[in-house]
Amino acid sequence: MSAKKESATILGVGIAACAACCVGPILGVLAAIGLGTAAGFLLVGTVALFVGATVIALVILRRAAVCTPMMVNPAPVEFSGTRATDH
Repeated sequence: MSAKKESATILGVGIAACAACCVGPILGVLAAIGLGTAAGFLLVGTVALFVGATVIALVILRRAAVCTPMMVNPAPVEFSGTRATDH
């Protein structure tokens, strides 16, 4: 076996050993990132939903308390018939 083939074999075995050894921790880190992202999405979404519902409730209650009728004493309206149209 030549020195070139022997060094290529050693390199191939080293790459295979590295892949076999390091694939577990790499996949673990990727899984942790994915689970952290999902948990953050759920937490932030839940908090945003709660805050939004609270703000909407406060706005509706505030508007209901502030709004008053424009006319205190309504004026009667009489129907005077139809309008004349020019044909």
